[in-house]
Amino acid sequence: MSTVSVVTLAKGRPAHLRNVLLGLERQSQLPVEFIVAVMQDAPYDLPETRFPVRQILVPGRELPLAAARNQGVAAASGDIVAFLDVDCIPAPDFVADYARALDELDGLMMGEVLHLPERATAGAWDYPDLDAVAERHSDRRGPPASGIEICRDYRCFWSLNFAIRRATFAATGGFDERYVGYGGEDTDFGKILDTQGIPIAWTKGARAYHQYHPHHMPPVHHLDSVVRNAELFEAKWGYRTMGHWLYAFRVMGLIDDTPDRPITILRRPDAADLALTGQQSDQPYTNSASVIRAIEAREAALSA
Repeated sequence: MSTVSVVTLAKGRPAHLRNVLLGLERQSQLPVEFIVAVMQDAPYDLPETRFPVRQILVPGRELPLAAARNQGVAAASGDIVAFLDVDCIPAPDFVADYARALDELDGLMMGEVLHLPERATAGAWDYPDLDAVAERHSDRRGPPASGIEICRDYRCFWSLNFAIRRATFAATGGFDERYVGYGGEDTDFGKILDTQGIPIAWTKGARAYHQYHPHHMPPVHHLDSVVRNAELFEAKWGYRTMGHWLYAFRVMGLIDDTPDRPITILRRPDAADLALTGQQSDQPYTNSASVIRAIEAREAALSA
């Protein structure tokens, strides 16, 4: 079976990262290595593991997500590179499931993601505990009931939990490092795969548990980078991406995104915007669709 390197991009969240390591220690097939692309000034203090752990420092004032993924692959030695966000705990067969799936289909493979409520990983935890409280995201489709299912729309690519053969990644040219900050770099990579005829697929298994942390959706706290990266995508491909977020920003009065003109930021998010879009402590995930409906209702009431 193919060997698998696991790559995580990390900035802050040391407790989350330790849970990722704990999950990797419990794998039915151990990774050949764990690579942490560190997007902060200093590396992490990490425990000893049964597999090599390497930390590589990726400089950049904003989140250099594209560059960090490329550098993670460049440092990897496995046949396959599996990417996990720093807040995602791998299920016991995570590595083995990706090795099996990518031996069957050479493409980009996406595993299952379940979301955990606050304090689900407080203290000692085990997988039955996580399964008992984990929820599927209502805005995201899940894996097939069994096997592998090709996704025909490159926009389904979600970089939270995915894997690809290292040689296939190299053939794509990797992520476009002009994308800096939050948003768009993964959609751009999906578009690259689509233009090159590399399949994007869901696989049953390769599960990850997304750990709770406060967040905003739509991501008003990343307004500048979403706008900048949407315009970069448009300059490259001829149309904008992240349209649902841009729509929400427009309805909130944050931007003017009139077609065929540069996007203009009209104002900064205020306390009311942050309260509206923020994840609540009783929510295992943020839901863009419900927030957008609330925004539309609020703006309709104000204009009535």
